[in-house]
Amino acid sequence: MGLLTLSSPHTHNQNSTQHMMQMVILATLPGFVVSTWLFGFGTLINITLAIVVALGCEAAILVVRKRPVGFFLNDYSIVLTAVLLGLALPPLAPWWITVIATFFAVVFGKHLYGGLGNNPFNPAMLGYALVLVSFPVEMTTNWASSIIATDVTASFSDTLSIIFAGASSDAWTGATALDSYKHLITNATAAEIAQQPEFSGFLNAGWAWVNLAYLVGGLWLVWRRIISWHIPLSMLVALSLCSLIIGWDADMYTPLSLHLLSGATMLGAFFIATDPVSASTTTRGKLIYGAGIGVFVYVIRTWGAYPDAVAFAVLLMNLAVPFIDAYTQPRTYGHNKAKRGLYQKQPK
Repeated sequence: MGLLTLSSPHTHNQNSTQHMMQMVILATLPGFVVSTWLFGFGTLINITLAIVVALGCEAAILVVRKRPVGFFLNDYSIVLTAVLLGLALPPLAPWWITVIATFFAVVFGKHLYGGLGNNPFNPAMLGYALVLVSFPVEMTTNWASSIIATDVTASFSDTLSIIFAGASSDAWTGATALDSYKHLITNATAAEIAQQPEFSGFLNAGWAWVNLAYLVGGLWLVWRRIISWHIPLSMLVALSLCSLIIGWDADMYTPLSLHLLSGATMLGAFFIATDPVSASTTTRGKLIYGAGIGVFVYVIRTWGAYPDAVAFAVLLMNLAVPFIDAYTQPRTYGHNKAKRGLYQKQPK
């Protein structure tokens, strides 16, 4: 009689890489739909272009590395990178901005370190940061104004002309809510700024709806257990505390409502900071990692030169992940205390 030999414990998890990536992409749909409705077709074009470039670059590198192309393309990881880049880039940015950012994200952000699972930095944010630092004018002057503020958005054909032919976009572009408030508050009061068309009280109506849509998608990911709540919650709490303690005076600093519901706050908290490869993996480490991102977001937004800070905050905390994980290891079964630190005594 044959003996059935089993080892334990057994953990069954249906969340394959492909399934997880597909679920995250699906969760971005509410934010994408609201963004397209309010800001026009630029985001759709950016995402499409980024996916085409990302798949082409991924396939070429896999051929060079002599890896099975179909197998790795089928995990949807590179598609998710392209989607996040397309969502993060200005809707009316020139086409070559998207191409450069995507190429850098795939080649230098992912495959330079050995591919999926080996990259220490979030590839999408690495590509975004490159073009933001290299082409600040194109990255800060091509943000589409919402239909709520202007009553009209560029048509699909006009958007194509702006992105691919370099047509003038002045009629449909404007500063982001965070950038606008930051500069207006130096010469006006908060009450005066709140009365302007692009603001609705202490909110920018367009950006607020987009962030709420990403919040819905992010909470769905938490409910499905695709991501855990630790990083998003700690990031948002840290950002809120910084705003309440330092920026409590709306006549001097951007108010909390704009920090939470403008820019890439919710996209960053639920879709970017939670990258399973480059983020912290321990429970306490996730809380520290998320809080660090929230603090950096507030500091860069308030005193930095860029209108948003999610990309830089995530990349800075990516650097700290090995250190954080080394000192936040949980106690393992059979040990009296956790083994923590970069240099641990090896058993004799």
